[in-house]
Amino acid sequence: MVGFAISIPIILGLIFNQIGIGLALCFGAFWSSPSNTQGSFRQKTLGILFSAALVTLVSFAGSYLKVDLWLLIPLLGLFTFAIAYISVYGFRASLISFSGLLALVLGFAHTPESLAPYQYSLLIGTGGLWYLLLVYVAHLLNPKAQTEESFSETFDLTATFLKMRATLLGRPSDRAQLVKQLHQVQTDLIEHHETLRDILISARKTSGNSRYQNKQLLIFIQLVEILETAVANPVDYNKLNTLFVKHPKLRGSFQEIIFELSNILKSFANNKKNTNDITCSKISSLLETVSCIIKPLDNPEEHEEYIILHNFLEYQRKQFEKLERIQWLKSNPKLKPTDYLDTEKLKRFLVPQDYDFKTGVRNFTFKSAIFKHSLRLSVTMMVGYLVGILLEFQNPYWILLTIIVIMRPSYGLTKARSKDRIIGTLIGAIISAGIVLFIDNNYVLGSLGIITLVIAFSVVQKNYKASATFVTLSVVFIYAILSPDILLVIQYRIFDTAIGAALSFMAIKWLWPAWGFLEIKKSIQTSVTANTAFFNHIATIYIDKTAISTSYRLARKKAFLETSNLNAAFQRMAQEPVSKQKNIDSIYELVVLNHTMLSALASLSTYLQHHQTTPASTRFKEGVKAINKNLNDIIKSLDSVTKNKNEALENQEELTDSEQRLINLTFKDVEEMILTTPDQEKNYKEAHLIWEQLRWLHSISRKMRSLLQKSTL
Repeated sequence: MVGFAISIPIILGLIFNQIGIGLALCFGAFWSSPSNTQGSFRQKTLGILFSAALVTLVSFAGSYLKVDLWLLIPLLGLFTFAIAYISVYGFRASLISFSGLLALVLGFAHTPESLAPYQYSLLIGTGGLWYLLLVYVAHLLNPKAQTEESFSETFDLTATFLKMRATLLGRPSDRAQLVKQLHQVQTDLIEHHETLRDILISARKTSGNSRYQNKQLLIFIQLVEILETAVANPVDYNKLNTLFVKHPKLRGSFQEIIFELSNILKSFANNKKNTNDITCSKISSLLETVSCIIKPLDNPEEHEEYIILHNFLEYQRKQFEKLERIQWLKSNPKLKPTDYLDTEKLKRFLVPQDYDFKTGVRNFTFKSAIFKHSLRLSVTMMVGYLVGILLEFQNPYWILLTIIVIMRPSYGLTKARSKDRIIGTLIGAIISAGIVLFIDNNYVLGSLGIITLVIAFSVVQKNYKASATFVTLSVVFIYAILSPDILLVIQYRIFDTAIGAALSFMAIKWLWPAWGFLEIKKSIQTSVTANTAFFNHIATIYIDKTAISTSYRLARKKAFLETSNLNAAFQRMAQEPVSKQKNIDSIYELVVLNHTMLSALASLSTYLQHHQTTPASTRFKEGVKAINKNLNDIIKSLDSVTKNKNEALENQEELTDSEQRLINLTFKDVEEMILTTPDQEKNYKEAHLIWEQLRWLHSISRKMRSLLQKSTL
């Protein structure tokens, strides 16, 4: 769409000999396009409108920046800071900010001679509206495209997630690396859930409770539950490997079941309406085969092995049932009135973005990562332009363009982008030099310029190095039409890119750096707080026997989201220089323990949703109280660390009798607890799961408390 939006104005400008107007419309469409990203159509529309308004104002102001260098440099810094600071209002605001920065920088490259400043800026805004019109028409022609694309990506990620878990059941030599990759996929999947949730609920708010939207929401719920069920069943690979040695057929059978489940999800990702019935029959057959293998283990001598394998088999059954439910929903069934979801309750799952002026004021401090990034970017832009002028480079604006494209608030991403940008530019320069030396046709070069630019935009999110390569190709092809000495253009392109990348890298390292060890403590505190709230909801439901409420589901969503944010924060920290990875071993252990806690909570959550439970005992309530005390101490300690109070945790008290019993609970103790109950098998499973998870949660909370007590975070 971007290629069409920018090429039509240029073509019409050439036809009617109004290339100045064509370029202005082209720039307006180009600069407004970043806001057309994942999200509801309303958010896209508002984003493009705000982008168009911003680039119109920036272009108008930029027309009057033809002043002396001593005044131009600080003005450039001031404009850069003001535009970059818009990012404080969230992700889409950061895209609007990027559009404004593009307009500011490229204003140095193109000075319209045939248009007055107000005419040029208004045409820029019209170009943004032209792009919005194309987006609107595309939405009218295919209103389901955004939803279907997001579902396809989410199905694909879920399939990858399950496939990686199946691979880990084998004997991979790089298990630790695979586990890290699994956590990254889980983080990406939760982000996709957030985007898809926003699209579905926002569409429900604007166009009512349609059958299609309700069906899509029901499918989405199954996808969320697939992830929760997986997290609720963490695999003890060492224990399973021991059992698989004794029962070798089980390893391959379990792996084959999960691989087939992944294949079904892949087929959904490819928009196949129905999966192959043979595949579903195959999974049913494999489940029955595994059940027959483990059934003889249901005896006193091997009962613990039986429980472990039986629970793992039941987990696969649950996942298969969810996929069957998705398959049924995709077959366009007639829904019952009870299947329709309440819109008012769904609205509570949307996180409203705070666009209040107070948000900008509140973040105007060096404690804000966006404030520091905006200031860092403005200083780097001033230095970059000054270097370009002093060294008399042909196009110093290329230095500025490299800076705004590369520089990000985090060190790791800036470093990676700097490397990819340089490599991509070199590859693009070499390829384009070879092409322009043999092709001397302006129409061919112009066509190649547009094609490579479209490709660059299409791959920018997936492969930045490839995007940088195609951007360089596009720039060289276009300049080959305008400049006779194209090799000199390529040379300056390489120099400018190298200087911009070097300045960006030095700035992120030395100018008000936002090192991960300073930020991650807050992320740990936020995640532990979310897990604590989720735990309290679970405990309340188990004790009071209340129904699963919207508040409970919101707490569950927040716990998953904050754990995902914590994993992402740790990954950023791990990409920073070793000298800045302070206390990384302790932080890593806290991150892992927090992730493990979510697994235990998800396990309890899943059980409560699908089983009627017995009355909560006094011992259960005492265990909840002990876990809560540890968690609240952890939150209090982390809060003092983030506020630089350095309040040390008090020494842990001696264990109470109930805590001691909880810690030392054995497999036989669970059996003794239910010997006198009428439904022994059912109550045995409940007691084993509840007490095992409670004991696990208590152990995790004590470890986290002890780690904070000993560490110097």
